[in-house]
Amino acid sequence: MSIEVRNETTTRIDEREFVDLARFVLEKMRMHPLTELSILFVDESAMEQLHIQWMDEPGPTDVLSFPMDELTPGTEDQAAPEGLLGDIAICPSVAAKQAASSGHSAVEEMLLLATHGMLHLMGYDHAEEDEKKVMFDLQRRLLLTFLSTRGQDAE
Repeated sequence: MSIEVRNETTTRIDEREFVDLARFVLEKMRMHPLTELSILFVDESAMEQLHIQWMDEPGPTDVLSFPMDELTPGTEDQAAPEGLLGDIAICPSVAAKQAASSGHSAVEEMLLLATHGMLHLMGYDHAEEDEKKVMFDLQRRLLLTFLSTRGQDAE
C-alpha cells in the first residue's frame, strides 16, 4: 500500500501513526495491497477554500474526502481492485475544538476523522439513517480495534 501523509500546518502530527491507521483500516477492509491513499493536514484557511470549492459551503470543516478510482472494499472471496483510493484533508484546529467538546484528545479526533474519511472514499455515506448506522458502527469498530493495538508492535 502507498500511504502518503503530509502536514501543512504548525500542529505537531505523528505522521507514522496515521500511516499505521490507514494501513490497518485498508487491510481490515480488504483493499488491494497496491491501493494508494493520501492524507493531508491543512490549516483553517486552506480547509475553508476546499470547503467552498467542493461543497459550496462557507467556513472550515473537520474533514473532506476526495475519491479517485471509486474503489470499494473487498470481500472474503474477492480482493478489491488495485487503484488510487483518493485524498483526505483534515483540519487539526477544527478537530481540536470538536475533541474538547467531546471529551477526548485532538489526536483521537483526527484518527476518527481519518477513519471516517477512508470509509467515505470506499463508498460509505451517512445521509440516510440506515447508512449512518452502518458507517458509524464500522468506523467505531475499526478505530477502537486500532487504538487497542497501538504500541503492541514495540513490545
